[in-house]
Amino acid sequence: MSDVSDEVLAARLQGGDHHALALLMERYTRKLLQYGARLLPREPDIDDLVQDIFITVYRNIQDFDPTRRFSPWIYRIAHNIFVDTIRRRHKESVRFFEFDRLIPHPVYHDPTPQEKEDAEMRVLVQKGLEHLTPAYREIIDLYYFENFSYREIADILHVPIGTVGIRLARAREALKSHIPEREINQE
Repeated sequence: MSDVSDEVLAARLQGGDHHALALLMERYTRKLLQYGARLLPREPDIDDLVQDIFITVYRNIQDFDPTRRFSPWIYRIAHNIFVDTIRRRHKESVRFFEFDRLIPHPVYHDPTPQEKEDAEMRVLVQKGLEHLTPAYREIIDLYYFENFSYREIADILHVPIGTVGIRLARAREALKSHIPEREINQE
């Protein structure tokens, strides 16, 4: 059933096919766990939150329009659940993007000079991201790591498409201001 689109599976779930939910869970669990881990790196209950996402999907599947893409719809649900979790735990300092989880490293590999430079840049970017607001961290995550389009991000965040562009530009500028230029140009 890997050739069946998410939208077709969602339509089947709307018709009462519970096997379709299992297939959607198979496709999205790992992605949502990674998304949650990047947004809530110190949250011990990411697995439970992802289960809450699928419960919400099941309860609200009739609201999904199968003529539209499924992934922005489920990520909107994930966004709401993760933001609610951030709000509930606002006393806790929120750090985003643990790049070691995001970008796997080979176990036995002698890195090339380019790989070493890329790894150093990832560390600098990670340090810079720690200084950004949650809104800026999330927009960078959705665009660069989840590969959503401006339109899809606008749907996920419930903001105008122009706001996505503005936030992304501001997030890039804020990130640049937190990465020391002398460290970037050391080579």
